[in-house]
Amino acid sequence: MNEEISKNVLKSNTSIVGIVCKDGIVMGADRRATAGTIVMSKDFAKIISVNEYIAISFTGGVSDAILTSRVLAAELRLKELKTKSKPNVKEAANLLAMMTYRNIRTPAMIPSIVGTLIAGVDEGKEFSLYTIDPSGGVQEVKDYDANFSSGMPYILGLLERQYKKDIPVKEGVELAKECIKASTQRDVGSGNGIDVFTITKDGVKHVVSEEIVPQYK
Repeated sequence: MNEEISKNVLKSNTSIVGIVCKDGIVMGADRRATAGTIVMSKDFAKIISVNEYIAISFTGGVSDAILTSRVLAAELRLKELKTKSKPNVKEAANLLAMMTYRNIRTPAMIPSIVGTLIAGVDEGKEFSLYTIDPSGGVQEVKDYDANFSSGMPYILGLLERQYKKDIPVKEGVELAKECIKASTQRDVGSGNGIDVFTITKDGVKHVVSEEIVPQYK
């Protein structure tokens, strides 16, 4: 499975990042969607607000990611109706991990290769970030992660030098923007735009929506 994951990293054609801050979580992503060497979309949203307090970002197959996010939203809502309480972020992350695990073990012509970052804020106003690999493994992130996106090497390289523990969300937003800008300069599968979301005690907010425009000199 490790060999399979390593093969899919460079095929994911995506740059995503999640950053843990002292007052919330920051999540960033590019907007390019590709099919092989062809750019299919220059304005594809890779961060999805599942509900008012949970957001996910993804790498891998677009159809798998969209379906997974919709099923997750439905399952969380059903659980809320049954239990009369909102599922916390850890429960949502483990549910998503289980769905991913089942997907790769279901015989199909096109296997799911989606890796995800999921962040949210619980009713107690505690926020958290989890990373889920394409095989369904789930782990809480204490600082930052870029999952198995093709832009991961460039993003992690930048964060190793620039991330500081307990940075405020305001600085985290700017850092996420720099991460996506850095990856789009070297990763051909990433580009065209930047989206940044914050997940704080005030819920999920889309705080940055920028187009990357070529400049010729």
